[in-house]
Amino acid sequence: MPRATSERFSRTRHPSIKLGSATGRSSKDRDNGESSSSGVRNPIFNTERFGQHILKNPQIAQTYASRLTYDRRKQKTSDLANLRPTDKVLEVGPGTGNLTVRILEKAKHVTAVEMDPRMAAEVTKRVQGKPEQRKLDIIIGDFVKAELPYFDVCISNTPYQISSPLVFRILSHRPLPRVAILMFQREFAQRLVARPGTELWSRLSANVQLYSKVDMIMNVGKNNFRPPPQVESSVVRIAPLDPPPPVKFEEFDGLGRIIFSRRNKTIHASFTAKGVMEMLEKNWRTWCSLQNKTVTEDASIKEIVARVLDSTGYSDQRAAKMTVDDLLKLLSAFHDEGIHFA
Repeated sequence: MPRATSERFSRTRHPSIKLGSATGRSSKDRDNGESSSSGVRNPIFNTERFGQHILKNPQIAQTYASRLTYDRRKQKTSDLANLRPTDKVLEVGPGTGNLTVRILEKAKHVTAVEMDPRMAAEVTKRVQGKPEQRKLDIIIGDFVKAELPYFDVCISNTPYQISSPLVFRILSHRPLPRVAILMFQREFAQRLVARPGTELWSRLSANVQLYSKVDMIMNVGKNNFRPPPQVESSVVRIAPLDPPPPVKFEEFDGLGRIIFSRRNKTIHASFTAKGVMEMLEKNWRTWCSLQNKTVTEDASIKEIVARVLDSTGYSDQRAAKMTVDDLLKLLSAFHDEGIHFA
C-alpha cells in the first residue's frame, strides 16, 4: 500500500490563518471533479480554502452518531461502526465539533485531525471544563502527512480533495482499524461501492475492494452543510480485511492502470497502448537478471503477454466486467512468466 509521509504536529496554539478572497482551490482540483462551494461563504471560518464543508444539521449528526452504537444488551454489533466504550476513534476534519461531541459520548478516546487552527480551537472550547476534555486530543495539520496514533475506528466528514489519500492511508495503517465510517462526494462514494459490469466500476473500486468490504450507508443532501457544496454527499462503511490479502498493492494497481485506462476496450487492446510493452519488457528483463535467467535474442515480450492473455482466457475480456478475482488470476499468471507491473 502507498505510505504517506509522517510528521507530528504540535497541539499548541497556532497563529491565525488569513482569510482568502477565493476558495483556495486550484483549477486542477476542479478539473479532477472535486467539489467547491456554491458561492455562500462561511460566516465564521474560511473553510473553503481547505475544501471543507461543515455539517450543520444536528439531526444528521445525531443520526450519524446514533448509528455508531454498540448494543451491549444484545451482545452484538450493529451493521455500522459498532462503536464501543473501549474504542479509540480517529476523526478527520472535525470542523466545529458537531459530530465530535457525539462520538465522545460513546468512545473511550478521540483523536481529531484538523487543518484549521481556529476550528480546532472551537472544538476544544466545546469540551473545555467537561469530562470529555480528557478524552480528546487534537492534531493540527495535514492528515496526509500527520503521524497517526493507534485507532479502532475512523470517522470523517472528509474534505473532498483528500478523499482518495484518506481511504488508502486508512487501508495502509498498521495495525488495521476495525472499520471506517466516511462521508464523501456522492460520485466518489458510488465508485467505491461499484460492482463489475456497472458504469462506475473502476481501478479505484477494484483497489479498495481488494483490501476491504465497502457498503453505502446513507445519503446526505448538500443543504446540510455550511457552506453548501455543489454536489451531494454519501456515507460509506469500509471494513478492512484482516489479515489483508498477500498481494503487493503496487503490482495490483499497476495492472489496473493498464487495463482500466480503456475499460471498455479488450484487455489485449489495452496492452497495445503506447509505452506499455516497453515498460513491461524493462521490468521483465530486470526480473530475469535478478533470477539469473538467460534472455535469448529472439525473446518477445509481446508474445509472452499474448500467451498469458490467451491461456487465461482474458484476451477478449473487458476491464469493465472483470472482478477482483479475475484481476488477481491475471496478475498471478503474469507473475508466473516473470512479468511485473511495478
